[in-house]
Amino acid sequence: MIAGKLLMAATLALAAQASQAAVAAPPEGPAAPRAIDLAKAFNTRSPWMFTPLQGPDIVDPIMGEPDATAPGEIRMCISKDHGRTCSPVLDGALVVRGQRDTFSEAHYLNQARIVYPAAGKPMLLLQFGSLRSMNGDQRIATVALAYDRTKDAFFVAYDRRTGHNNNQEVRYIAEGPLRGAILSAEPTENAPFGFWMTVNRIGPDNRYAEVLRYRSATRYGDGNPLAVIDSEMPNLHRRLGFWRPGAPLPVPPGNCSKPHLVSGALWCR
Repeated sequence: MIAGKLLMAATLALAAQASQAAVAAPPEGPAAPRAIDLAKAFNTRSPWMFTPLQGPDIVDPIMGEPDATAPGEIRMCISKDHGRTCSPVLDGALVVRGQRDTFSEAHYLNQARIVYPAAGKPMLLLQFGSLRSMNGDQRIATVALAYDRTKDAFFVAYDRRTGHNNNQEVRYIAEGPLRGAILSAEPTENAPFGFWMTVNRIGPDNRYAEVLRYRSATRYGDGNPLAVIDSEMPNLHRRLGFWRPGAPLPVPPGNCSKPHLVSGALWCR
């Protein structure tokens, strides 16, 4: 029992050290360290902290072989009492239709960082994934949490679940005309097979709301090496009034030396 208490104390000490580094990092920088001190960024009434705690590797229940392992489950603890209890705000983020299954628990943490979609409105942006299926698919949740000072509690301002294998993506936009928006690309279920493009923006209630949804010009399997969201940027910008045909095309970061439209979608080659 004493050894367990010492281990918990050491874990919390390391989390506190990591949280100081997280607060010092630029708000729109790379994914934050494993623990994030939420108290300073959100000016919380209690000492809130985000600490993801991952268990040891497990025998992969999908593969069903003793020598096939997978990362352990991640308990993503948002706590105001130094880890003694965790807020239930993230419970069920990977659950579909209220039924828990093999893919309902987090085993991969892709993003954990504080972003600022509007002045004075920080969000804790998280993206995490389940175990992978036999074909490599995976259930992925993207969640943005905001803070309610009156209730001294965090609440879900945005959440969306997607798969992995069909070029799905949920992306927070950190700069440009769409700064602060969260975009998603999800495959359609009927021909012509493309993607449902959705734009969510922060509202006065500090929650995200859908402001645009349309069927993409980009087609599934068209050979375009760009991510779907990047290939749809001209359409996204045009529909939201940020771009008009004839103006320079909005292009993704990196090498896009020959931007041009093919059937309404952006290509760089």
